[in-house]
Formats: sequence, C-alpha cells, structure tokens
Amino acid sequence: MRAAVMYEAGDVRVETVPDPVLVEPTDAIVRAVRSCICGSDLHPFHSKPAGTPAKAMGHEQIGVVEELGSEVTGVAKGDLVVVPFAYADNTCPTCVDGFHTACPHGGYYGSNGVPGLQAEYSRIPQASGTLVKVPGVDAASADDALLKSLLTLSDVYLTGYHAAFMGRVAPGKTVAVVGDGAVGLSGVLAAKRMGAERIILMGRHTDRTDLGLAWGATDVVAERGEEGIAKVLDLTDGLGAHVVLEAVGLMPAYVQSHSIARTGGVISRVGVPQYEDAGVGWGSLFGRNLTLTGGVAPVRAYLEDAIQDVLNGVIDPGKVFDRTIGIEDVPAGYAAMDQRESLKVMIEF
Repeated sequence: MRAAVMYEAGDVRVETVPDPVLVEPTDAIVRAVRSCICGSDLHPFHSKPAGTPAKAMGHEQIGVVEELGSEVTGVAKGDLVVVPFAYADNTCPTCVDGFHTACPHGGYYGSNGVPGLQAEYSRIPQASGTLVKVPGVDAASADDALLKSLLTLSDVYLTGYHAAFMGRVAPGKTVAVVGDGAVGLSGVLAAKRMGAERIILMGRHTDRTDLGLAWGATDVVAERGEEGIAKVLDLTDGLGAHVVLEAVGLMPAYVQSHSIARTGGVISRVGVPQYEDAGVGWGSLFGRNLTLTGGVAPVRAYLEDAIQDVLNGVIDPGKVFDRTIGIEDVPAGYAAMDQRESLKVMIEF
C-alpha cells in the first residue's frame, strides 16, 4: 500500500509499505476513504531533524472496516467509521471521565509501532473503544460534502469544539478566537453552536475569515500584537472577552490570549504548544483571576453526538477543506498548507 512518510523537515514522501495486519485481538484494519493533513503536521515539517528515524504521518481518517480482531465488538466489516486521532479503550476510568487522549491503554498513530493514517490501509488498536460507526451511511454512495464533514470529526472540528467546551462558552458570552486556521474556524462554529453572543475572530487571511463570518463570527480583527490587543479591547469596551480560544500554539498567541481575556475569564488552548515556559503569574493570569484550560481534544468523548449533528445538517464543518488530492500528491499538499495556499487539504482514496 501507499503511505506518507516524513524523513526530515520539508521532506515528506509517499512510499510503498507493507499492508498492515492484525497484531492484537483488539485491532481492526480500516480501508481509508478520506484522510487529511493537519496544521500540527506542519510542526515536524518545519523542525524534524535530519538523520532521525522516518515517521509515518497522519492521524485523521474515515474509512471502511475490512478486518476485525477476535475481541472487537461494536463495529462490523463494511461499516463506515470515524477514526479519532488517538486510540483508546473507552472503558478505563480516564476514558469514562472523558479524557480519552490520556487513556493508559491508548496512544497516537505514527508511534510505538502503530502506522500513520495518511495511508490506504490502517491498523487501529483498541478498535472497540476507538472506532465509531456512522449509522445509515454507505461510503460508496455518500455525498462528498457529507464525507468532508464526517472527516473533520476525527480531529479538527472537535478540537475546536473541545476548546469551546472547556472554555465554558454559553449564551451571552463574548468569545475571542486567536487563529484563523482550520481549528480556529472550527472554534468559531462550535462557539456559535453553544450560543455565544459575540465572536471576535483574530486572523488576517480574508479567505479564511470570510468563512469565519459565515460560521458566526461577529467581528474580525486582522491586526497582531499590541495593535490587535488594543482593537479587541476597544471592541469590548476595555473589558476583553469572557472566553479566549487559542488555536495557534505559539508564544505570541498565548500572550495575545491573556492580554485580551476579561477579568475572571477563561483561556482555552488547543493549539499544540511549541513552548514549555509561559507566564502564569500576576501580570498574565493570577492578578486577574484568569482560568487556563484546554488541552489535547478527546474527540472520542464527543463523537456520537457530533456525528448526529452532521447527519442532521446542524453543522457543516467540512467547509474547512479547500483542496482535495490523491495520496500520491501528499508532498504537494504539505507544501500548499505550509505556504498558506490552502487552509486544509483532504486526501481522497
């Protein structure tokens, strides 16, 4: 089969690799229908050192179940399933608490011997707890727009949703979203779904912010740094936003977030942090009673409800995909996202 492999920064290749096989009785083999490239994939694309082991790429997928281990329940061969970006047993106390990405029996694709999901076939560990069937939908005849929206549930939309959920977005709240990438835009859509009264989107790419406006943003702030902070404070009568969704992961975005949060408000981070040290003292969080939350999105916890929202037409998050490629064009897809020629690239099999 063909799969995407990263060797070093800027070097992604599509190679022929062995087909995956069942290793544990809890495994399943899934044939990919759609996968995609994530903004977080660009971090190693920028920084992976030369000479380090090659890495199988990809963690977002919808597909059809092809094989099942003897202990797998809940899905059957031929089912169209959403594959969350992390696998988990869905039964341990951590999963029951709703934090599947910290499951002690779980893990991430492209590590610990588990292949990535930018591939024609995938081995899914803990398949009973990980895979979620899409009821009443046949992959062969499904509408492309529906498949796009279902694919966002493997990561991007539900990461934006997690930011809003952890930020306690509610009716009457003012929400600021830092970042106009696919996750930030998904945060706009989720905040609107949760009833936010005002949504300020901070981004400077009009093709992206136009989608944000269509999804419920009430204001767009294109300025950055101190100028952007001043603009948000001006829009909120000097008070700031009740909830700030940080969808970038870089230090300037964090500083911007605590600078525009309302006293007593919440900063919810879902951009993968590219730093370990950050301000949490008097001048950043403590002095204004700000809450810092967010984290790795446990999309499995939200999947059943989100699938129904997509099937019922309540949300259409698939609009974040603005380019479709085949597996052989994955390197060009990475380049397009890196150069901001594309918001989010979908891989069609």
